[in-house]
Amino acid sequence: MAIVLHSSPLLWTRVAALVFSCVAFSVAVHGGRLYHGTGDWCIFCWAFSFAGTLLVFLVELFGLQTRAPVSWKNFPITFACYAALLCLSASIIFPLYFLKGSSSPNETRDFRIVSTVFSCLATIAYMSEVSISKARPGEVAGYMATAPGLLKVCETFLACIIFVFISDPVVYERHHALRYCMSVYCICFILSAAIILLCVGEFTGCLPFPFARFLSAYALLAVVLYLSATIIWPIFNFDPKHGGNKDRPYGCSSMMGLCVWDKLMAVAVLTAVNFLLYLADLVYSTRLVFVSA
Repeated sequence: MAIVLHSSPLLWTRVAALVFSCVAFSVAVHGGRLYHGTGDWCIFCWAFSFAGTLLVFLVELFGLQTRAPVSWKNFPITFACYAALLCLSASIIFPLYFLKGSSSPNETRDFRIVSTVFSCLATIAYMSEVSISKARPGEVAGYMATAPGLLKVCETFLACIIFVFISDPVVYERHHALRYCMSVYCICFILSAAIILLCVGEFTGCLPFPFARFLSAYALLAVVLYLSATIIWPIFNFDPKHGGNKDRPYGCSSMMGLCVWDKLMAVAVLTAVNFLLYLADLVYSTRLVFVSA
């Protein structure tokens, strides 16, 4: 089996991502003394990113792209985008839970600072990989290397974070309007994830309808649904007329991590951000239909 190794910015970016993510989780496991479930999430983010990048690196090193059971035009950049978002989330969550107000020994704190720094470096490396791999104007590339494909990754990732905040503790069962918002998050997440799987698995040609038109129709539906959720969620969580609380509780300032009010606000912000992402997705998808026509 021939080894194919061509020096390029993409290669060295992946090597950097491998090293940075490996150091981040190794140092955290060795001396970080992670006692909270959030630490397990951060370790997963770094370890998963490292393992996936190593897999991509080995497949391309041994020239096995044609034997891979997925579309190699779509898989590497899709994974790199998810890895960038995972490492970014770990870079925010880890110091929030393990450095903010920490009374740990200096040695433990030093380990945690090192993990945070290398997590940020890994995030930059993965973002660089996405920037290098994404399609340029006029270039023939897989759907996931285009702007709408990368937006789908961001949309599903933000939805996953919303699910975490909205279910720990469960905050959507006290009113039907909040349950509606939860259904919006679920429907859009499932459809966006299905589109990603169809592209990575190269199953778009099996659909009984034009894929480009389906993308634009779905993007329009998602924009309408997320617009309604962007309006409804804050009203029923922060308006006193509907049992909400517009002022941040005093006790939130002394809590480690995020209190319930913080999580409700985070969901409101992430909902608005996802609405903007779906709006941009609609613009790109509509252009795709016209270009195809």
